[in-house]
Amino acid sequence: MNKKVLLGMSGGVDSSVSALLLKNQGYEVIGSTMELFPGSSCCNIETYIDAKNVCKQIGIPHFTYNYKEEFKKYVIDDFIECYSNCKTPNPCIECNRYLKFGLMFDKAKELGCDYIATGHYAKVEYSDEYNRYVLKKSKAGKKDQSYVLWNIKKEMLEHIIFPLFDFESKDEIRKIASDNNLKVANKPDSEDICFIPDGNYKKFLENNSSLKPKPGNIVRSNGDVVGKHTGLYNYTIGQRRGLGIANPVPLFVIGFNTLKNEVIVGEKDELFTKEAYVNDINLLLIDELNEPLKVNVKTRYSSTEAPATISKEDDDKIKIVFDEPQRAVTPGQSAVFYLGDIVLGGGKLI
Repeated sequence: MNKKVLLGMSGGVDSSVSALLLKNQGYEVIGSTMELFPGSSCCNIETYIDAKNVCKQIGIPHFTYNYKEEFKKYVIDDFIECYSNCKTPNPCIECNRYLKFGLMFDKAKELGCDYIATGHYAKVEYSDEYNRYVLKKSKAGKKDQSYVLWNIKKEMLEHIIFPLFDFESKDEIRKIASDNNLKVANKPDSEDICFIPDGNYKKFLENNSSLKPKPGNIVRSNGDVVGKHTGLYNYTIGQRRGLGIANPVPLFVIGFNTLKNEVIVGEKDELFTKEAYVNDINLLLIDELNEPLKVNVKTRYSSTEAPATISKEDDDKIKIVFDEPQRAVTPGQSAVFYLGDIVLGGGKLI
């Protein structure tokens, strides 16, 4: 009897080709699309139709599941809370944790599936060295998505398939789709936050929360006032544009004083830090961090890995000491730890 897999489908080319590959590999594939947020780029009528048509074309069933309430609770509310507390969230990571590798995993078990799958560029395999299943980088280079998968549960790894792990470029995926006459072959990628398709997160926050413009001072680290801001949630660490400050050298956002409603700015060298801390920790490769460990760390999806030493501070805090100071390490973002191409784990920057 063929192994059964529940595949998350967004109506895009990656998940569509994943469906084709899995079927060709002999799996019994069920396509599923989650209803998450009305009008979002990955959750709209076109999305459902595209996913359903692909499934019909390759001969597999397709279902949609309504998780709007859960998406609001785990993703939207977290997004708003982060900005309310001067943090910069990554909603894709929360969606992966609670929706795609949470509720979808529960649905897979309910349907009697052996695996769940998505079109992420990442890899899961069994490691004899570590005597467990491990999450690894794909061959996709800058398109690798292991960074946004660090906080899925380690016990789920043996039940996860990433069919695109072996591909190096999106062009390869589009060619497979084109060769198999899939209508989504040339469908554009969605680059923005899915529930903010116009990219205007400030408008989204004001329309969906109690956050409203509250002007205050922009100050240097010594307290000197150099300008006015339009509300703390409109700014993020490392920001340079839109500050409205005339200064002989460029100034960047380096922090916030929430008690005084102040945005703190500084010169480029003030953006760099050698130490950082994370909480909300998830370790995939090991069960405990019992002694300092040399790793590579990514502090943003688009950043390059930086050599560092991590050590346990307490039960829910890890200290990161970078070999070289790092630019714009931002609370709310994730720090993901790598040993070679294996994801050791990660945490939320605080």
